[in-house]
Amino acid sequence: MELRHLRYFAAVAETRHFGRAAQRLNMAQPPLSQAIRQLEAELGTPLLTRTTRQVQLTPAGAVFFDDALRILASVDDATRRVKRLADGSHGVLRLGLTGLASYRQLPRIAQVLRRALPEVALEIHPDMLTAAQERALLRSEVDLGVLRPPTRDEAVVHRTVEREPLVLVLPKNHRLAGEPEVGMAELRHEQFIVYAAASRSVVNDAVLRSCLAAGFYPQIGHEASEAAIQVALVAAGLGVALAPASVRALPLDGVVFVPVPDAEAVELALAWRADDTSPLLRSVLAALSEHDVFTAPDIEDTREDHAG
Repeated sequence: MELRHLRYFAAVAETRHFGRAAQRLNMAQPPLSQAIRQLEAELGTPLLTRTTRQVQLTPAGAVFFDDALRILASVDDATRRVKRLADGSHGVLRLGLTGLASYRQLPRIAQVLRRALPEVALEIHPDMLTAAQERALLRSEVDLGVLRPPTRDEAVVHRTVEREPLVLVLPKNHRLAGEPEVGMAELRHEQFIVYAAASRSVVNDAVLRSCLAAGFYPQIGHEASEAAIQVALVAAGLGVALAPASVRALPLDGVVFVPVPDAEAVELALAWRADDTSPLLRSVLAALSEHDVFTAPDIEDTREDHAG
């Protein structure tokens, strides 16, 4: 049985007329009649009763008509889904996010895709530092990552979406909490709370370079697995931290954020595998580019204190 036989039979069953069915199908009537007879012979039972005036479904034909419509609808749906996948307008995009990026970039990306590619669903992989995202990209575990460059493998490419200054995170009762800004040299004797060494954090590298440029090596008091833990440790009075400016989005009492003009800034970028030829990824990147996600705005580092 061929799919075309189901379409021929459905057309005759819907129009109850071989001539009108042939016209709908853009074919001559004799081949249509022959195809229906072949179908009936294959099934071993009449599907239609024919008179000079009308065509009627037999009981077997009525049952087969319902099944034929269901099969044809499934085939049409499958065809549409495949075409949408092929043109990159349908599918699931697996998105990795470094901790703080989710507060600013996830809503931005989701809004663009909802408008431009409404049939693309997001599968979110949060709290992945750059090294973990790079591994996940290389293993094809995520399709796109929001991370902090640099990446180490040339197979991963990226485009900058934002630059963030590092800000000082202090306990609200710290001696520097009331200052409009703080220089790096003033942190020489502070205990720093940083990301765990095993994470190969890009932010840690920027903190270290900022300290060395000010003439000292940072004293590490505690290590944290993620930004929320880092800020919580600061709130507990266990040290200070330098973090990207988006850390201000963390709703936690007991901390103050102070600008540090001579600290480094860190970039945020979208990254993907250079050899990924997925139509979905290409459509997503085109949509994000069209909506200026890659214009790399700076986050303003305001001079007023922000206490939680």
